Amino acid sequence: MRKQKYYVVWKGRQPGIYASWEECEAQVKGFSGAQFKAFDSLEAAQQAFSGTYEEQLEKARPVRRWLFALNPPIIPSLCVDAACAGSPGPVEYRGVLTETGEEMFRAGPFPGGTNNIGEFLAIVRGLEWLARRNLDWVIYSDSDTAIAWVRARKCNTNLPRTEENAMLFRLIARAEESLKHFKTIRIMKWDTEAWGENPADFRRK
Repeated sequence: MRKQKYYVVWKGRQPGIYASWEECEAQVKGFSGAQFKAFDSLEAAQQAFSGTYEEQLEKARPVRRWLFALNPPIIPSLCVDAACAGSPGPVEYRGVLTETGEEMFRAGPFPGGTNNIGEFLAIVRGLEWLARRNLDWVIYSDSDTAIAWVRARKCNTNLPRTEENAMLFRLIARAEESLKHFKTIRIMKWDTEAWGENPADFRRK
């Protein structure tokens, strides 16, 4: 039996606490800058709702396990990740500094997407962010699929193009065009088993 979850929406069409993902989704899908998170009990959700979304992010900040790894990630570097509520569903992505978790960019949510598309766009956005600053850093992603797409310089998604996700496909076309201008692409797989959660993870699980 699936465990009951409660969803807090701090920023959406109607902030509040919802007892199903469908109710929560109606408040955040397509809503720019939506802030929401799932909790395992109503009590935890009520306590969280009395505070702020930022406080929840701070509480959920992962322990930097990679500091104690035999082969830690390269520093300085950039970590990217995406979050998608459903498949297809609203997708967003961001990039953070590996060492501190400080957010450098964030985009979405865009309706009608997939997690792999978000991961792909996140890597390309990261490459552009580094290029504008003349930084020769590694980008870490935990998505094998997105890494392969970027190396192929092509988003090989099977997602049908619809009116709802038209913006997302425009972003994909722009990203593919941008990739043509990168002679060298430094991407590495984030080793979750050895290093813990990707610092760019949205921590909504």
